Amino acid sequence: MANIKSAKKDIKQTIKKTPKNHEYKAKVKNSIKKCEKAIDAGNKENANTVLKSVCKNIDKAVAKNLVSKNTASRQKSRLSQKVKNMK
Repeated sequence: MANIKSAKKDIKQTIKKTPKNHEYKAKVKNSIKKCEKAIDAGNKENANTVLKSVCKNIDKAVAKNLVSKNTASRQKSRLSQKVKNMK
């Protein structure tokens, strides 16, 4: 257990932030899965709208330092390429 006041505060903040961060990461992953399903279904209009929300969620995750910039860029690039190559 921490003895210093600032360390105790850090522990409290971590306990408070961790569930929110996990929730947001799950939101990003679920939105990616939703986009993949739209791509597999062959619905290009739906895939485009879902892709916009995915990019928005990924960008927010980068802003919160939940996902690295390179990972976010790779994920967005791959999804957009899949949507672009749909028939």
